[in-house]
Amino acid sequence: MSGKALLQQYQQRVEALLETEINTTSHAEKVRAAMQYSLLNGGKRVRPVLVYMANQLLQGDLSNADAAASAIECIHSYSLVHDDLPAMDDDDLRRGKPTCHIQFDEATAILAGDGLQALAFDLLSRPTTIAPAIQLQMIQSLARNSSHQGMVGGQSIDLSNEGKRIPVETLELMHRHKTGALINCSIEMGALSSEQASTEDLTRLAHYSDAIGLAFQVKDDILDIEADTETLGKPQGSDLALEKSTYPSLLGLDGAKHKLAQLNQQAQDNLASFGDRAEPLRWLANYIVERQY
Repeated sequence: MSGKALLQQYQQRVEALLETEINTTSHAEKVRAAMQYSLLNGGKRVRPVLVYMANQLLQGDLSNADAAASAIECIHSYSLVHDDLPAMDDDDLRRGKPTCHIQFDEATAILAGDGLQALAFDLLSRPTTIAPAIQLQMIQSLARNSSHQGMVGGQSIDLSNEGKRIPVETLELMHRHKTGALINCSIEMGALSSEQASTEDLTRLAHYSDAIGLAFQVKDDILDIEADTETLGKPQGSDLALEKSTYPSLLGLDGAKHKLAQLNQQAQDNLASFGDRAEPLRWLANYIVERQY
């Protein structure tokens, strides 16, 4: 099956799981509706796809990856809801639609994000056929990578440096946490869900995910300059408006594109030992650097 076909298959799989889960009846209907609005508001579902691809790379049972795929998308969606708030990035558009706090209200958006975060850990901790020790490793990975040691820490670094000219080393530190941590987590949880991941496998896949996680952000920075608002689904040039340091602003547009190519090569090199089984992950790395939105 082609990489594109696999991408679509895994996107549809996690969409169906998320839709079923979020449609559960709730006494807090407004919050549930806001959670649904944010969780099912489009998106490329790259993180769940990585979970599934890592699981299949190590010849795991795909159904054992469902909880992790759903959980990582809940965490990602919650982070976007909170990132868009007036106290953070203060964005009005997300994926071409009003952001959660615009569609509902600020308090409901905060609660929706909180609810999505809690739902992620609910999903990942439910009874499963996966060995308890491995399930615990997966829960720990999600907690660590979404905490102040990972995504939340990256957002804090980002906010504290708005309007400042920072060195590229600080920018990378920020993005390895803010964006890269959940990419790393996706790969790690997917590999663990196979119940066949060796220490060597996890190390190589961590190097792969480090590279594509940073590449994802470099590409976003390039698109903020080159793509239009309609294509991006958010205001074009929003990073420039907030005076954020980006790879193009620090390295120049050509320098950022060169770095993107280097990161893609690093990702590809770390898949070499897996042979043909890694073809979907190779394709996804190329997809990340070549995407237009």
